[in-house]
Amino acid sequence: MGILRTIIAAGRVAEPAGPPPAGEDLPAAARLRGSLQLRHVDAGSCGGCELEIAGCFSPVYDAERFGARLVASPRHADGLLVTGVVTQNMAQAVRETHRALPEPAIVIAVGECACNGGELDDGYGVVGPVSSVLPVDLEVHGCPPHPDAIIAALRRVTGR
Repeated sequence: MGILRTIIAAGRVAEPAGPPPAGEDLPAAARLRGSLQLRHVDAGSCGGCELEIAGCFSPVYDAERFGARLVASPRHADGLLVTGVVTQNMAQAVRETHRALPEPAIVIAVGECACNGGELDDGYGVVGPVSSVLPVDLEVHGCPPHPDAIIAALRRVTGR
């Protein structure tokens, strides 16, 4: 019973929410206000962005309180969260995952590799950044981006 009392006394512990996002409109995101189900695809990253995304959905940052959630199937998703530079082996998989999303779909590129190719842009097995394969609606820069930056981008989409 001691641990239960401690949990009740502590309450919910998460990073402060901060002010709501500014009134910046995104073309496809305007119809996705409220909640956002995202399918995450690693197109060829080093793994740094995945760690930060995992942090976003952990109890510390709790991105779900702003209406963003990761889902296992693109058929259940409103958008695509892509990390890493797109490799030759993943280009077709990224396109097919995007095609499986119901319309309207939003594409969010997370990390420098996904946004502009980063350090791996001139590799022999690299197609390029996500924008070379799909139309990107929102970019989150950083190598890797801080969870605060990722959550700020998700809040812009959800409007919460």
